[in-house]
Amino acid sequence: MIRLTDVVKEYPNGVHALNGLTMEIQDGEFVFMVGPSGSGKSTVIKVLIGEVEPTQGRVMVNGFSLRNIKERQIPLLRRTVGVIFQDFRLIEHKSVYDNMVFAMRAVGAGPKEIKKRIPYCLDLVGLANKSRRLPSELSGGEQQRVAIARALLNNPSTIIADEPTGNLDPARSLEIMRLLERINALGTTVLVVTHEKDLVERFDKRVVMLERGRVVSDGIGYYGRRAKAQ
Repeated sequence: MIRLTDVVKEYPNGVHALNGLTMEIQDGEFVFMVGPSGSGKSTVIKVLIGEVEPTQGRVMVNGFSLRNIKERQIPLLRRTVGVIFQDFRLIEHKSVYDNMVFAMRAVGAGPKEIKKRIPYCLDLVGLANKSRRLPSELSGGEQQRVAIARALLNNPSTIIADEPTGNLDPARSLEIMRLLERINALGTTVLVVTHEKDLVERFDKRVVMLERGRVVSDGIGYYGRRAKAQ
């Protein structure tokens, strides 16, 4: 479960990114988070993965309290959360398989776990036959599927996708969203941060809209329902 309660984040330069934000995502939900530039979406992601601490408020992610999380707990938190970025973040000189090995070794996975988990995740995203390709030999959509497979390596309970279709054409964007929908159907909680209204409207999912660091609507469809005043 993800729960943010009255969360405030003020950066050292004086920017108030979050202003009493409250929201909750239940285990197994699929949620879109939308909002204009500067609405706080990126800061929410940073807070959820322990990259920044909230100035005020309470944040719970998969049983971890992030208000004052200890440094040694952050790797444990991140094993429960897979993150997918817009720019893929693949190592260009390493094959797909070696990119996956690198990610698993970074969290201390052993050889047996690596040998078992990588083929499973690549098969899940439809890339079992491209494990020896370099990222440059793949299309943009295929590179994003590698990034999704990598996010699944540690069998996380939650996937956070930050503009996962931002560099893709409409057909590939829909393909990636369908894949995330299938992953959600397997029981994984999915939070997709995006600005693509047309894409969001193709899915009958919960949509949380942010403005100026607060939730302004929350419900099914792009405009959801107006949130209670915070």
